Amino acid sequence: MIRQPAVSGQFYTSDTRKLRLELENLVTSATPKEKVLGIIAPHAGYVYSGAVAGAVYGEIEVPRSVIILGPNHHGIGARAALYPGGGWLTPLGTVSVNRPLAELIKKHSPLVEDDAAAHHYEHSLEVQVPFLQYTRPDVTIVPLCLGFGDFAGCSALGKGIAQAIQEFGKEVLIVASSDMTHYEPADEAKKKDDLAIMEVLALNPEGLLKVCRDRKITMCGVIPAVTMLVAAKELGAGHARLVSYATSGDVTGDSRQVVAYAALTVS
Repeated sequence: MIRQPAVSGQFYTSDTRKLRLELENLVTSATPKEKVLGIIAPHAGYVYSGAVAGAVYGEIEVPRSVIILGPNHHGIGARAALYPGGGWLTPLGTVSVNRPLAELIKKHSPLVEDDAAAHHYEHSLEVQVPFLQYTRPDVTIVPLCLGFGDFAGCSALGKGIAQAIQEFGKEVLIVASSDMTHYEPADEAKKKDDLAIMEVLALNPEGLLKVCRDRKITMCGVIPAVTMLVAAKELGAGHARLVSYATSGDVTGDSRQVVAYAALTVS
């Protein structure tokens, strides 16, 4: 079973040649590349958040195995839904699902269930895939769509992912797909997002979830980000870095009601 693209032609072009050219313009070419355990990258339309995503993908060494954690915007399917099929199709071709790593995650994370329904319409994971294909053509993925909201769940899943990676025995990148504050003035969004970013830079997953809840920061992928931080810390992470921050207002010129985007690395 191959997952068909749900937002090709909407969030990014469905034309293969144009998509390659767009990614060539968006993805920076830093050298040397940084080896990291995890990243946070945005998932809006490429016209809005593509430059922020491209900044982080251009600075890191993408290994062959990547776990993508995305929020469940539609509320369909399991609380931690693993795509059960063999691949994901984009205009750049089909990416294989890494079944050995996926099975290890299921082994160490009882919360995870095979469930295709959660992935049918979800864009948060899909928009990461062309960036991964562009930077690492032979990449394989483990797509996990997360629809729960408690720190206990994040902690259990993050620790299970870390155990799975340790047993897998190869380099793995964990991508947490998230936008930042939604539909607020740019200056207010920046103030709120700075609070969330500070918790990421402090490698404080529980603090990140708490500040988003307490300060009503509408970071849609906070659960994937918290889970990634838990896993990265279990794997020995000791440093986080902000790569890029921007808002939709930077593109539209309208700062009255923006969506904000951040890209960070954890190593």
